[in-house]
Amino acid sequence: MKVPYPEITGALIAGGRASRMGGAAKGLLSLDGQPLLSRSLDLFGRLFGAALLVVNDPEPYRRFEVAQVGDRIRNRGAPGGLHAALSASATPWVFAAAGDMPFLSAAGIALLASRRGAALAVVPRWGGRLEPLHALWSREALPILERALAEGHLSMQRLAALVGAVVVEDEAWAQVDPEGRAFLNANTEEEAARLGLTRSPASHVADR
Repeated sequence: MKVPYPEITGALIAGGRASRMGGAAKGLLSLDGQPLLSRSLDLFGRLFGAALLVVNDPEPYRRFEVAQVGDRIRNRGAPGGLHAALSASATPWVFAAAGDMPFLSAAGIALLASRRGAALAVVPRWGGRLEPLHALWSREALPILERALAEGHLSMQRLAALVGAVVVEDEAWAQVDPEGRAFLNANTEEEAARLGLTRSPASHVADR
């Protein structure tokens, strides 16, 4: 099947200890009876040339047909996950998203893709906050990321600044996602309930 973005790998950063949800593997939370991971992988299959799951405890996700990679540089949180995705990708671009985002959309991804040009990353801003775990990253940013990781811990927002990311501002994003639903995720049981998410018996402690 021909896809619109064969040059992009969709990467789900699905680690995280999820301590506020009892250590559940948040990618296994379900919406309308379908695990979030399945929803995202279905979307990636329609859009991208490849897909990756970045996770350090693969056991909860073995039933999913997707390539899995772990952090190459451990204990660096989400930046370490992004590094693993860029290192493992065979395509020049990676769409990196958190594994617990229920409302990823083709329209939002298309907007990011349209802003690439010569950028090393394209990152939306919503409500005054950058969203680098719903963003496009060029593999050419990998040396910058590796240097930053070697110097210690850093935030994803700081990394976006280091690579000079193109920012898609709120007003432009609102044209495709007026309520910013693409950036919603569940860090607590209460947030999961508000989003209509349910826990699966297969949920397992993650180890990022």
